[in-house]
Amino acid sequence: MSQHRRRPSAQEVKRRRALTAAAFVGTVALGTGLGVWASTGGGGQPAGAARTSPGATATTSGNAPAPPSPTPTRSYPLSQAPRTIPAVRSHTPAHGPGWRPTRGERVVVSDPALADEGRLIAGELGLSYAGEKNDVRPGDVRLALGGDKGANPESYTMTVRGGGVNITGPADAGVFYGTRTLKQEVHGGGTAPEGVVRDQPAKPQRGFMLDIARKPYSASWIEDRVRELGDLKYNQLGLHFSDDQGFRIESTTHPEMVSANHLTKAQVKRIVDLAAGRHITVVPEIDSPGHLGAVLAAHPDLQLRNARGVPTRGAIDISKGASATIVDDLLGEYASVFPGAYWHLGGDEYQALAVADPQASYPQLAAAARKAYGSGGTVADLTTGWLGDRADTVRAHRRTIRVWNDGFFRGTSVQPAKDLQVAYWTGKEIGARQPVEYLSAGRQVLNYNDEFLYYVLGEPQTFVYPTGQRIYEQWNPRVLRGTTAVPARYDGQILGGSFAVWSDRAYAQTQDQVAAGIRMPLRATAQKLWDPGTPAMSWPEFKKLADRLG
Repeated sequence: MSQHRRRPSAQEVKRRRALTAAAFVGTVALGTGLGVWASTGGGGQPAGAARTSPGATATTSGNAPAPPSPTPTRSYPLSQAPRTIPAVRSHTPAHGPGWRPTRGERVVVSDPALADEGRLIAGELGLSYAGEKNDVRPGDVRLALGGDKGANPESYTMTVRGGGVNITGPADAGVFYGTRTLKQEVHGGGTAPEGVVRDQPAKPQRGFMLDIARKPYSASWIEDRVRELGDLKYNQLGLHFSDDQGFRIESTTHPEMVSANHLTKAQVKRIVDLAAGRHITVVPEIDSPGHLGAVLAAHPDLQLRNARGVPTRGAIDISKGASATIVDDLLGEYASVFPGAYWHLGGDEYQALAVADPQASYPQLAAAARKAYGSGGTVADLTTGWLGDRADTVRAHRRTIRVWNDGFFRGTSVQPAKDLQVAYWTGKEIGARQPVEYLSAGRQVLNYNDEFLYYVLGEPQTFVYPTGQRIYEQWNPRVLRGTTAVPARYDGQILGGSFAVWSDRAYAQTQDQVAAGIRMPLRATAQKLWDPGTPAMSWPEFKKLADRLG
């Protein structure tokens, strides 16, 4: 004979509820885990829980009505921080199912300026783009402009709550980076975890530089890199397209110097537009007064020759007015091709200054220096003046200008302009200076440290292909030269850095091999430019995450 169960006392009910609630309290550490809900298998009913229709009455085996009880509800553990590359800087966890894309759900925007960001993430996640909407539907991804005045324009806040996602930022760049985080969360684990992400980069300039002068790369390959860079939250792509081996972009002012294998301006425009849609600025470099071999092949009369009449490889004769004219023609022409805010003037490895006595070896340069700067004028003065004049040409197009560190010289009576940023790559040149010498003079510096960030095809001289692990574990933006960091007080002057591919031995690797070789170094560099601190994940964990994210 069945027996009725004893009705629990009010105190017993209260104690049981307290124990149940305590079982779901957890803690989370930033940078660990993905929003996967162990109790629900990723979002549905808790494992093992019975499904009960609203309003249904449960009964005991004796068919007597059960004691009144609350309607069963889902319970979720505290969410864990998203795992992305680069890692988010802050995540406030919460209890909830998180968000995952479902066909038919919408991406909506609060401002027409976010239309490009909205369409892109909608297409990537298989959602519909609904444009500007004020109504709220379950599952919406909403992009909005807003936030504190004066906030970092690349910052964003992403809130996953109530079955929807809200991404806000003070500018469209920050909102875009929020969509990159969302994309990685979904692709890596299927679910964006409940809670609030607050994120922003440590450094404002995060770049990848590609030497297309010595090795031509197809437009489609470069476009693939742009997409990759955008997902990793880079914001600059440098194109070094003129050197001794080739001039690789169509020219209307000087078509005679363009290499047979080159990009058309229409192809470059597509690259620039694709990059702009991902908040990446394309930074051109026409290096001078050295590395101009392709220009000089078409204009041999402008090639620098020493006192014995021997031509100097790649060097233009800066004592001739025609030399300045032809380079300024090119700078002016490509200012309309590359409308971004930055320009790289090069300035490195001018061979006239790589000899023991430049004045004796190049008397025409010495004479021009004395004429321009008085009896004490030197070849180094003349070279500094050349660079200043080219900077004036570019500055007229309202560009911020960078120059390689070996384009600055000691002891010159002519001083380079204060607004020239230093692209620090080496300390091996004649008269090499430590990074602190530039920083202590108040210069802004970009980190191109060839010890960590130079991928030189064929590994000539002492170069070796950099590894992502070494960057991830040993490098940060203050490590400007070798392996030693500059003092922390200079951190604010270091604007960021760039990973660089140089094509010295052009056919040592195919395009596909280059893409594979730089894959993990690019991800490690992205992490350290976004957050220079010691990463929460070990290198094996980071690599495993990169493989999962694709």
